[in-house]
Amino acid sequence: MLPRDLISGFFLILEIVIGFVGNSLIFVIYMYTFLVQPHLKKPIDVIFTHLTLANVLSIVFRLTPDVMSSFSVRLFLHDVGCKAVLYAYSVTRGLSICTTSLLSVFQAITLMSSSSSWAWLKSKVSSCIFPSFLFFWIINMSLFVPIIETVKAQSNFTVGSRYLQTHCQSNQIRYHTTVSFLSAIMIRDFLSVAIMMWASLYMAILLFGHNSRTRHVHSSSSSSYSSSEHKATLSILLLVASFIFFYCCNNFITFYLFYRPKRSPLLDRISGILSSCYSIICPYVLVNNRKIISKLISSCSGLKKFFSARRFNA
Repeated sequence: MLPRDLISGFFLILEIVIGFVGNSLIFVIYMYTFLVQPHLKKPIDVIFTHLTLANVLSIVFRLTPDVMSSFSVRLFLHDVGCKAVLYAYSVTRGLSICTTSLLSVFQAITLMSSSSSWAWLKSKVSSCIFPSFLFFWIINMSLFVPIIETVKAQSNFTVGSRYLQTHCQSNQIRYHTTVSFLSAIMIRDFLSVAIMMWASLYMAILLFGHNSRTRHVHSSSSSSYSSSEHKATLSILLLVASFIFFYCCNNFITFYLFYRPKRSPLLDRISGILSSCYSIICPYVLVNNRKIISKLISSCSGLKKFFSARRFNA
């Protein structure tokens, strides 16, 4: 095992730990709110919960095989496991993309002025969350069925040389199937990114206009409400910007690898790191939201009281 592979393995483990802990923490906070403090629940919290769940699954399914490869562990999954891991990663990554798009649209509608011609959406958007989740699951699970049909395990070991890695490979499939599969993925990604950019631009315009109108307002209540709304919106704008940045970087490397005559293990790992960066930083961007911090404090206090009461009763 080369020092480069060892360093890469530990770096990937660090990524998994940081992403898993962050997303799990946010997920537990919201689940605690739903189960113990339902009166504090808001519709957007459901979207955050679904996003963190998709992120943590995406991190685990994407980076775990790379960690095993870095430490020269032979693939224990074989064909069935390879199909399952790649399919699960593709579906959860698609869910993360679609949920981020839904999050940006939801916040844009929430900020919409009551005098807008689209203001009627504000009363309808909350009831569309769960149907949207169902739609996302059906679309992404159907979209990646070709992975189950074509992917198989492949061990590529070079004895006594520069690297030892384990990968999955695709069998040859019909041209029309390949074109249809890639076209469907590109349409999904294009629509999701376009919706994110439209919603982000709309939110940025609304925030700029709101700041201009309230610049000379000194009411403390108005100021507090404005700060809270701006904080949540800025967090979502930062999430969308992060997603688009990492998405473009990852796609650039993916296309480069696709047309490169020889496979590059280093670029493969860089692509894997970039594809997981959004899921890793997502919870830490959300923690910047004061509402989530207050929920964390409230959850910790509630858990402390719960365990104190059990100890007293015992």
